[in-house]
Amino acid sequence: MSRFKLVISDVDGTLVTTAKALRPRTVEAVHRLHERGIGFSICSSRPPFGLRMMIEPLALTLPIGGYNAGAIVETDMTVVEQKVIAPDAAKRAVDIFHRFAIDCWVFDGNRWVVTNRQGDHVDHEIHTIQTPPTVVPQFTDDCFGAVGKIVGASDDHDRVAKVEAEMREALAGAANAARSQPYYCDVIPPGINKGRIVEVLAARLGIDRGEVAVLGDMDNDLEMFGRAGFSIAMGNATDAVKAAASATTGSNEEDGWADAIERYVLTA
Repeated sequence: MSRFKLVISDVDGTLVTTAKALRPRTVEAVHRLHERGIGFSICSSRPPFGLRMMIEPLALTLPIGGYNAGAIVETDMTVVEQKVIAPDAAKRAVDIFHRFAIDCWVFDGNRWVVTNRQGDHVDHEIHTIQTPPTVVPQFTDDCFGAVGKIVGASDDHDRVAKVEAEMREALAGAANAARSQPYYCDVIPPGINKGRIVEVLAARLGIDRGEVAVLGDMDNDLEMFGRAGFSIAMGNATDAVKAAASATTGSNEEDGWADAIERYVLTA
């Protein structure tokens, strides 16, 4: 019998391949968790509606986390809890992205709003969340009513790192900024990080956080690592994530996720 009663996984760079596909062994490993009575959920920087395609193949029943747990929802998208970025902070974030010449996206309610349809990674995001953006000539006040996340996207990874540092300083206390991928800087509501879903689901299941195992690859997974009893870094994870993890597995392009579940969870 496993000492773990719940597994929570990041999605992009962890649970799915770069092509956003679930490997067959990954699906099989999730179903083995279900068979063993071990809870399973996901938490991502994606909007909740961008996780819909994971629910059926993984037979998800527990709440899932979108916007780095800024929105925790049931699998029918009923909101369990949600926080948004204040309009003035959201506008400041957009201004900072523009100052760095980085196109940004605003996720407001159930809308994904962009000003440059041809910008870096827009097509990639359409493929990822299976939802087209709303294209506007410029962001106006009606784009900032219920902002769950703002993303700056650029293939200039050094510029993304610099804007992340600027955002953290400029928006301290008003919003959090972190890279979810080398080419994305995510701005989310203050006090929100992936560690929140560990607390919410552990409380719902009546278990100790020490009985929770988590998997991830990027720095925005670190708070989730810090709240769980056992953390697993993917082989493609950043050095900081690997250093913070309890264990490391293979990459998301291999069967690293399934290998980790079999080695560290099912036999624990």
